[in-house]
Amino acid sequence: MVQNPSNEVRKGLLEEAKTIAVVGLSNKPDRTSYMIADAMQHAGYRIIPVNPIIAGETVLGEKVVASLTEIDEPVDIVNVFRKSEDIVPVAEETKKMKHKPKVFWMQQGISNDDAAALMSEEGIAVVNDMCIKVDHALLRVGK
Repeated sequence: MVQNPSNEVRKGLLEEAKTIAVVGLSNKPDRTSYMIADAMQHAGYRIIPVNPIIAGETVLGEKVVASLTEIDEPVDIVNVFRKSEDIVPVAEETKKMKHKPKVFWMQQGISNDDAAALMSEEGIAVVNDMCIKVDHALLRVGK
């Protein structure tokens, strides 16, 4: 199992980050992905929604893209809301991004060792099975 970075390292990554690509972001306000992305946006992060089903729509004031490879600007964190068994293709797509992220973050309840290994090979930090919003609060990011 690939280990999550220490609390201190995760706090530093969250403090340095400005942009989060949210894979699987829903346009439904009652969905966890929407609530967490909204909270992170209110914490000061730019959110880039990634969801092929609603590509072209606007969610949280940002245009939705179909894939990570459509993003032309630097992204600090790829935050993934997909089933654990669907994570490897997301990791493979992350490897093809124009600007590689610093962190590949699998939300609480999501973990995939193969995807984590792919990201580690690229020098991308991996967070497994942790909620970015909860971590942001517990680590007192920005305080």
